Amino acid sequence: MKILGMIGGTGPESTVEYYRRLIAAYYTRVSESGAPPIIINSIDNKNLVKWFTAGDLAAVINFLAAEIERLVHAGADFALIAAVTPHLGFGKLQQRVSIPLLSIVEATADAATKGGLRRLALFGTRFTMQAPLFPEAFARRGMTIVVPNEEEQEFIHEKYMGELFVGTILDETRDALVEIVERMKQRNNVDGLILGGTELSLILREPTAAGLPVLDTTQIHVDAAIDWMLRE
Repeated sequence: MKILGMIGGTGPESTVEYYRRLIAAYYTRVSESGAPPIIINSIDNKNLVKWFTAGDLAAVINFLAAEIERLVHAGADFALIAAVTPHLGFGKLQQRVSIPLLSIVEATADAATKGGLRRLALFGTRFTMQAPLFPEAFARRGMTIVVPNEEEQEFIHEKYMGELFVGTILDETRDALVEIVERMKQRNNVDGLILGGTELSLILREPTAAGLPVLDTTQIHVDAAIDWMLRE
């Protein structure tokens, strides 16, 4: 069985959720005794938001590459980053490290293809919603990504960073997010919703929102990680 290395700490709440779900998926797929081989590097995230805000992706890549190599030295066979926004530099990051990285974006695009979805709304941080990361990956599979309007993006980003990132879950925020989905359903004719930020799965836990299927990127990433772990 391959050893998973996980970069955590980019969002402490989602890191805990990843570990909990990895254990649950392992119990379901493999055994209810024992535990999957996971090495976690909980990084200091204080500079990441600053670098993303400044558009300094090179600094992000340099930092994450060094932290992933710590996992390599600890014995990891492959790695994932328990957050979406750091995937903005995924391609260059993969070139810099010596083990395979499991992309949350590619795993989600595969899941959307299997689900027969064609036109999906994307929620996440402002950095994720405004980047070509998801649109390019989904376009390669014949799908379209639609982002909220500017005002909606600002609301989602503020709630993400100000509430979800620190573990604050409010019913009124959940209701407002679902209202945005409903508006996009009517306005943009979307047929699914991507939770393009791992903390979003802490507040939008239902399999549907406004009648649309929800792609929980955290769960998709976790399931793909167990698949990789079990590969011969």
